[in-house]
Parts: sequence; C-alpha cells; structure tokens
Amino acid sequence: MGVDYVIDYDCVPKRTLTTMGLLSRLKAQTRAEAIIKLYRDNGDMRPPSEMGFEMVRRTPDGEEETQVIVIQDLLDEAAGLDQYKPYCPNCPANVLKRPFGCFNAVNYPISQKAELWLLKRLPTPDEPLVFLLAQQAIQDLQISANISEQIAVMRQRAGVYFQSNEVLGRRYDEMTITTNHIFQLLFLAESIQPAYAVLLMLLFGVIPRDMDAEGLMALTTGARDQALPLLIEPEADDDESIHALKSYFTVLHRAHSLNVSVSLDA
Repeated sequence: MGVDYVIDYDCVPKRTLTTMGLLSRLKAQTRAEAIIKLYRDNGDMRPPSEMGFEMVRRTPDGEEETQVIVIQDLLDEAAGLDQYKPYCPNCPANVLKRPFGCFNAVNYPISQKAELWLLKRLPTPDEPLVFLLAQQAIQDLQISANISEQIAVMRQRAGVYFQSNEVLGRRYDEMTITTNHIFQLLFLAESIQPAYAVLLMLLFGVIPRDMDAEGLMALTTGARDQALPLLIEPEADDDESIHALKSYFTVLHRAHSLNVSVSLDA
C-alpha cells in the first residue's frame, strides 16, 4: 500500500489497457508476488487460490475500508502483461529501465527519517525567490482544510501511512511548514503537470535554485529550452522511504523533460 504514480507518456500499452488499467494490473502483479513470497518463506505451500490478505484503503470521502483479497484474483487481473513488455526497452519514459518502468510507488509507511530529509531540503530565507514560492504554495494549501484533516487522521494510525504520528515542522518568521503540508504538496494532487513538477523540484532542491527572477519565471511557466541538472542521487545511508522519494523526484524530472504529466493514486 502506498502512493502509486506513472509518467503519462503515450504508448501502446497505455492506449490499449488505459493508464489506470495498466496501473491496476501492475499493482495486482506486485502484490501477488510479494504475498506469495511471504507465504512460501513461512513454509506455506497452498495454491494462490487459497491465499488471501486484508487490505485497508482510503475511500474518496476520506473513510477507510477493509477488503479481503484472494491472491489468485490478483494473478488473473495481471494476466496478459507479458505481451506488452517489448514496447518498454526504448521508451524515453522508462526511468527504471525495466518492463513498465514508467510506473513506481512510494510505499507506506513513510519513515520519519525521510520526512526530516524533505524538511531539510526546503528553501531558506537566504534563497528569497524560491522561498517566496514555498510560502505561496503553503498558503494555497490552507483552503484545503478537508484534505488537511484527512492527513491528520492518517497520521494518527502510526505505522500504517507514516512511521511516526508526530507532525514535524520547519519554522519561519511568517509560517511553519509541516510534514503534513509536504505530504499534501507531493502526493495529493491527481496529476502533477510539468509546471507544478518544476515547483516541487525547486522547493526540494532537486534542480538548481540559483537563478534570477526571469529564469525562475520561465521555468515555472513551462520553458524547456535547456536540460535541468538533477541534483539528487542514491546514498549509502538512504532508507527505503528516502530511496523511494528520490525515485519519485527522478520521475518528475523525466516527465518535465518530456512535457507530460505524472498521474498519482494515493
């Protein structure tokens, strides 16, 4: 369970199965493989038709529901993916360099170490232009009080969506930016358009921030006349959540270069 995302780059598999149809099949395959391995590692050799698990998911109105999932149903849903794999090797959206490498996920629970990592990457008042962008982005979130309440409810279930139920923040003179704000900024839009991807990459230092007002305005209004350096890379002490976040930012960077959006399913 986590935040699933995909680069909305047009291709035969997406046109045939639809983006969400392909995502659903890939999620089914990944979950089935993981649960089968868990059963086998514990000496359980039952067929997939006799394996199952409970999954808790959020409904569109913010409530939670528990579903019982049978593994064979997941395998049946994923059947037929192999015929579309030949379209993937040369696809420019294949960030992960694997079949359907334009799809990935940030899995729950998100570690507190990763939330701190994100907080520390926010701009400071010494970077006034991007700092003003951060202020505006947070102010825009204030009108989404219902979503903020949903995140607060999610955080109360420590170990499910977030490793910790503690809300961390970075205090500025004008405001405090919290880890709840960051989750909302990163994951609660249905689609990350190229201009918003630039905003997120600037806020979290994924691309260079040392530019003048004209250059910043050009970026945030869609200019793509030059390649943007990617400033993040894997490090030895990255935990699973930080690794997943870096992959997510890499996808935003690639999608921006292709002038396409990234769809989310949180």
